[in-house]
Amino acid sequence: MKSSKLYVGNLGYSVTQQQVSELFSPYGEVKEVNIINGKGFGFVEMSNQADAEKAKEALDGKDFDGRPLKIDEARPPKPRSGFGGGGGGFRR
Repeated sequence: MKSSKLYVGNLGYSVTQQQVSELFSPYGEVKEVNIINGKGFGFVEMSNQADAEKAKEALDGKDFDGRPLKIDEARPPKPRSGFGGGGGGFRR
């Protein structure tokens, strides 16, 4: 694992940042929790890689709020390209 940021999937829509922080805190210092509202996933940043690895190993597949969690290393966001489609060119 190269990062201290984890993807946390299969969250219930009513789960709060505080609940997720409390879930991860036994494995090390939680620096940041970001839940994507209405999407069922979020991200947790731990203070270091070792703590992130411990949390991933302990919590991946664990039942939380009636759902099995999916924990993985967060991937960097894909770069966005341009401003969308639109046939450039000039009109005369």
